Amino acid sequence: MKLNRHAFRVRPGMRQGLQTEIPIPTRLVSNEEFTPLPQTVAQREVEGRILAEAARLAPKLGLTRREFLRTSGGMVTSFLAMNAVFGPFFTVSEVEAADQAAMRELKAGSPFIFDVQLHYVGAGYDPANAEADRKGAVAKGGLLRLRGRAKEMNPALQSDSGTIADLSWQNFIKEVFFDSETAIGLISTPPGPYPNQAVVPPKEMTHIRDEINRITQSRRMLAHGLVTPQLGKADLDFMQMQAETLKVDAWKAYTGSCPRGFEHGWFLDDEKIAYPMLEKARQLGVKRLCVHKGLPLGTVADYNHPRDLIKAAKDFPDINFLTYHSGLLGVSSVNGADVPWTTEFCAMKKKELGIKNIYMELGSTFAQLVTTNPTACAHLLGQIVDAFGADHVLWGTDSIWYGTPQWQIEAFRRFQIPDELMRKYGYAPLTASVKEQIFGLNGARVFGVDVSAKRNEIPGDYLSQMKMSYLEEGADPSHRFYGWVAA
Repeated sequence: MKLNRHAFRVRPGMRQGLQTEIPIPTRLVSNEEFTPLPQTVAQREVEGRILAEAARLAPKLGLTRREFLRTSGGMVTSFLAMNAVFGPFFTVSEVEAADQAAMRELKAGSPFIFDVQLHYVGAGYDPANAEADRKGAVAKGGLLRLRGRAKEMNPALQSDSGTIADLSWQNFIKEVFFDSETAIGLISTPPGPYPNQAVVPPKEMTHIRDEINRITQSRRMLAHGLVTPQLGKADLDFMQMQAETLKVDAWKAYTGSCPRGFEHGWFLDDEKIAYPMLEKARQLGVKRLCVHKGLPLGTVADYNHPRDLIKAAKDFPDINFLTYHSGLLGVSSVNGADVPWTTEFCAMKKKELGIKNIYMELGSTFAQLVTTNPTACAHLLGQIVDAFGADHVLWGTDSIWYGTPQWQIEAFRRFQIPDELMRKYGYAPLTASVKEQIFGLNGARVFGVDVSAKRNEIPGDYLSQMKMSYLEEGADPSHRFYGWVAA
């Protein structure tokens, strides 16, 4: 298992996603669980400003525009453009764009980053495209197909040479660990027609986890198991195997999805369907349930609403429920301070002060909102911190779909809720302490990671040594986003 940047080749016949000079996406990228919106007027303006400013600054530094945009100055220029178009959401100064020392000073003392939602795609997934015709787990329009559909949605990709290798675990390692500050991550998977036919089956997720950890001699990866409670005893038996043989670190559940032969999803507070699964999780000692909520994947959107977490969390107080995507219905549905499903869920939680075992996760949600509607992003962050507490918000990026997580890390590091919104709605500021909790301390607590020990361990492990060699040879960030974009 030799990892180096020269190994990440592409093969004809598959889609590549969006490639750009710009280090942040200037159009909505989909994680393949929702239909992406077209580029907005504001996003086009951001893009134009970034390219124009990069063209102005690059010659002064003896660089081409493309070279400049691959430096930290390119990232700074991107946030300056975002502020110019959307308002002062990012803490950034013009001097940083041309002064690498200023950028390094800001990043001094980088937080511990634990990404609780990461993805890659196994090379053997769905070779006959059977996923296209399955009910339940496939969103309208076949959004879980990993081939073909992207080119229908965006004709510009017709000549694209991207391949399934772009979504492989090898490229995943480069994007997540070489090109970002991520210290530790949790491998997840979209569902499949049957649990052992998921995009990445639990056996493969745990194998890759174990191989990476074995080679690095460090705990850098964790892995999900899958629960499919509609299957009854078969699911309970599969859970036992996953816990005892595969040693999964958490469960992943899709309440809006269903296996082959079923017509609809399920609810976590269904005592007949879900509670035997939760009892089994308790019995097996794997008491972390990561549940897809929001981004209405499946045939009936309502199964993805997070309301069913309230009763389940009260009835199983020893199980931690990680609400993936923070229950966000979708970026296009946001209206002012109302962030559909998330706002409603926060109001429900504030009436249940005794609940301490629900966590809100930011995968896809932050990436969507911060680049499309930073005001909505501020509302969502303000509301979930208010309702659940800064110690119950988890960092997740849903990468590899969004390329390297680094642009999201930089965006969150600099993102602030404007004073006007804090005064009007009573939101707390996103202090350095709050961000440090969200970036990794909360996830470490939930997954039993000793942060002090891990900080000392990581610099000497083999993955860090490979990263240092990669950086010394000349880092080569791809500026690619592997999810879908609209035409």
